Amino acid sequence: MKGIFFFISFLAVIGLQAQDSIDAVLKTHNKNNIPYISVTEARMLQLQGKAILVDARNREEFEVSAIASAKHINSHPFSFEEFEKSFPNKNELIIVYCSLGVRSEDFAEKLKKIGYTQVKNLYGGIFEWKNSGFPVLNSKGEETEKIHTFSKAWEKYLEKGIKVN
Repeated sequence: MKGIFFFISFLAVIGLQAQDSIDAVLKTHNKNNIPYISVTEARMLQLQGKAILVDARNREEFEVSAIASAKHINSHPFSFEEFEKSFPNKNELIIVYCSLGVRSEDFAEKLKKIGYTQVKNLYGGIFEWKNSGFPVLNSKGEETEKIHTFSKAWEKYLEKGIKVN
């Protein structure tokens, strides 16, 4: 019994350390101009079809895996006119994500500037999504364990799944 308690305590501490690390990254790199949404809340909204998920990562990352139903937007040059044509209702909930939540904040700020009112940043991005056990799909629409880690420096925040650089 004592061993089980120790093991559960150990897992809790490890989880808190990873969370603190993501917190530190977001506090360092973000301005907090866009509200965060938890992966759990985003998953519920996704399953209910009550949110548009937007992937702000580059094409190479997106092709490794993405959250189901997510729209990829990082094409160069990006056209806000095309985005507005695809998503004309500026009051619809839009959840933007990237690896951890840094690049997605930048893109979400741009959406706010062109009039979108319900824009949120997925806390911890696709890494936290996968760390929470939620599924991701490859470019063929099949569930996968692979996640593009963007860089060697960021990969330590992905605790579950297969890291791809």
